[in-house]
Amino acid sequence: MSAAWPFPGLVWGDYPQRQLPLRRQARRSDWGTPQLEGFAREAVTRVASTQDASTQDASMPESASSTVTPSADAACDAVCAALLKACAALARTHGVTPRWQQVMAARALLEQRLVELDTGEGKTFAVALAAAAAAKMGTPVHVVTANDYLAQRDAQTLAPFYASMGLRCGFVTQPMQPAQRREAYACHVTYVTGKELCFDYLRDAMLAPATGSALEQRIARMTQPAGPATPAAQRVLRGLCFAILDEADTMLIDEARVPLVLAQAQAAAGEREFLQTAWLLAQDLREGEHFRLSADGLQARLLPAGRSLVALWPQEQHALHGHPSHRESTVELALVARHVLQQGRDYVIRNGKIALVDEQSGRLSHGRAWSRGLHQLVEMKESVALTSRNETVSQITYQRFFARYLRLAGISGTLREARAELSRVYGLSMIRIEPHKPRQVHDFGKRLFADSPALWAAVAERAQALAAAGRPVLIGVNTVSQSQALSAEMAARGIAYQVLDAHHDEAEQDVLALAGRAGTITVATSMAGRGSDILLDEQALAAGGLHVLLCQLNASGRVDRQFLGRAGRQGQPASVEHWLAADFAAMASVPLAVRRLWLRGTRETPRSFAAYLRLFQALRTYTEMKQRVSLLRSAESAERDLAFTGNS
Repeated sequence: MSAAWPFPGLVWGDYPQRQLPLRRQARRSDWGTPQLEGFAREAVTRVASTQDASTQDASMPESASSTVTPSADAACDAVCAALLKACAALARTHGVTPRWQQVMAARALLEQRLVELDTGEGKTFAVALAAAAAAKMGTPVHVVTANDYLAQRDAQTLAPFYASMGLRCGFVTQPMQPAQRREAYACHVTYVTGKELCFDYLRDAMLAPATGSALEQRIARMTQPAGPATPAAQRVLRGLCFAILDEADTMLIDEARVPLVLAQAQAAAGEREFLQTAWLLAQDLREGEHFRLSADGLQARLLPAGRSLVALWPQEQHALHGHPSHRESTVELALVARHVLQQGRDYVIRNGKIALVDEQSGRLSHGRAWSRGLHQLVEMKESVALTSRNETVSQITYQRFFARYLRLAGISGTLREARAELSRVYGLSMIRIEPHKPRQVHDFGKRLFADSPALWAAVAERAQALAAAGRPVLIGVNTVSQSQALSAEMAARGIAYQVLDAHHDEAEQDVLALAGRAGTITVATSMAGRGSDILLDEQALAAGGLHVLLCQLNASGRVDRQFLGRAGRQGQPASVEHWLAADFAAMASVPLAVRRLWLRGTRETPRSFAAYLRLFQALRTYTEMKQRVSLLRSAESAERDLAFTGNS
């Protein structure tokens, strides 16, 4: 293991981060899986056998030091000793002796690896052990979590653990002001969401000098008088030293290409009238005659007949509003607002405003808005008050942001399918740690229904029967609209249920607290798939545990596993099944004759249907991987150009 543990100062600078180019090379880890497991098992034995953990010394025990490879240096001994102290501190403050799987995961994270650890195996404690050990080495640590609630919950829950090791722990959430954020990032360990972290970095970057090399900028800062008004003092982060990503595949794969845009309101003269004209024009255009939607259904392109109608738009003196290309692109945005973006899937109306729904998590993306006037066009569509158009100031993707960290690691329950891409793009190797108890989950397989109404009727009947038998039931749907359709079916049958979607996000923890009780039915979007455990009561366990009924067709089987992974945590009994409707958008590519054959329910239906789903997901996964790699190459090309000009 490298002895280089970065921290702000003379050697690494006052804002450490990886310089251009950002491409990470795949690295060989100093420890293999046998050494990791050997150290983890012996560390747990050491902690469990100690009568008074507080009397442990800081030295490395002989049994554990024997697992260190001959090539390891003194820093490796120091890291192992810090990790042993962390294990003892966790037992002392929380009464929990870490399992060897958690210690192994923590040690792998300190080796800058990705760790696949199943839901319910204690990822929170594993991450805390690694964060504490790294912080003891002097490195500021960012633990990147799924949402604000988890960031605050984990930081507050683990504060006594960190304090017992002489470390301060803070958290950052969306409502915080710059002074509060600066104080949180000044802690040894900071819990924060990826979005808040990226936006704080973008704001800090705007305060950085625009010219000069890194060394010249450092000298200039040293010679300038210090004070609260200097750009360096206004920054909130202390650099990008070490990040541990919880649910790493979500950020490094699922959301890798989504640009995080720092914008400010731009009230251009005549902007509202211009957008209103584009919206009215779009209402008169017909698909196939005047415009065509892209193959993925996410963009609109004007056809010659459509361009001819746009050309009739009366001329304006405004240089931009009168430009034909700008007019056509704005009308195409209006077509996207009208025909592509859907309420309940892409956005909801909350307090008279358009609130975007995060595609991956199903949660509301507070503070986010579409750019280039698209947000205002959707506001016109829904007849809500128009806001000012946002002008992009700066932007970045997770793919390029996390590559800037000098040290990077992550953990998730679903990584194996993406291990090749994660190694190629981020230079991170992956290890799989088996659960401490074998899974006891019965899979009822996949089933297809003629249409959505038939599906929801069958789901309601199935859920009612399971709940009557004392089983808690979790039903996964894709969109808010689907959760509303299923809710209507439940209500019509007089079935008691609870809902977790973007309309009910504020009650998320209350809903999840009840979701594990015997006989409880929960309808949820992907919000229930990440970063949260459903705890079962004794009656529910006795009845057979949680039943997960997934009514989603995701682009990747890995995403399906994220939701299905709510069942069977820590070896508990559980069951799962996967039901779909033939009118789902993802089924449109299947020939009608094949769909009819599946619906007849022949003996070969389960096999052929499952094979199609695997093929569909494999093709989608491959296509999206190619797009991410293409984006990476474009970013690397831009970075090389920047490096050539001397800007870094």
